[in-house]
Amino acid sequence: MTSQVVGIDIGGTGIKGAIVDVKSGVLLSDRVKLPTPEGGEPEAIVATVIELLGKLGGLDKKASIGVCFPAAIVDGKTLSAANVSKKWIGLEAEKLFENALSRDIHFVNDADAAGIAEQRYGAAKDEQGLVIMTTLGTGIGTALLHRGHLIPNAELGHLEIDGVDWESKASFAAKERESLSFSDWAERLQRYYERLEAYFYPKLFIVGGGVSKHSEKFLPLLKLTTPIVPAELRNNAGILGAAALAVGD
Repeated sequence: MTSQVVGIDIGGTGIKGAIVDVKSGVLLSDRVKLPTPEGGEPEAIVATVIELLGKLGGLDKKASIGVCFPAAIVDGKTLSAANVSKKWIGLEAEKLFENALSRDIHFVNDADAAGIAEQRYGAAKDEQGLVIMTTLGTGIGTALLHRGHLIPNAELGHLEIDGVDWESKASFAAKERESLSFSDWAERLQRYYERLEAYFYPKLFIVGGGVSKHSEKFLPLLKLTTPIVPAELRNNAGILGAAALAVGD
């Protein structure tokens, strides 16, 4: 293991990164954020990641790097593309980054990275049963964790309810787009989490995404059997999880 580990979190609107202490889950540098290039095409995003790494002062050239990305990822290949260019679909994305950065990296789905971070450092740290991490943002990202093990690429934000892909109705972007009150939005979230309960019977729901800092405005409105809590790591979860996965256990 190298002395430094970097986590990079690529999103549809911003790309964030920092140097991380993976033992404690603490950022060792300021978090750097750059806008995601318009169109979200592969070469442009890779160039922005290289620029971001250049802004992390004192970075060891041999630092381990973990990158999380809004797509289903199997064997380093992106099989979907959420809020980025469709050119990512079917792309050997991990190899693209490794060639550009001249080193091995760990490449993972963004919600999976956030879930790993909450399991290791945050709200799910002491939970041994099934945990479902949900991130409410432009879409709905999900991660399944059981006894500390990740079940990757759980795209449960796309559950159909009444024939509709429910993230189009219950994401935070949908709330903003339709100018929904928190109570009206909570009605949609209620239907979503009820469906997850019926399918999985989890021990804990964790709610992440930027809106989680306002969790007191909507989580108390949900009537569920499963405890539901806000994420503890907020917008650093993707960075921390990607870094943790870069060095394994």
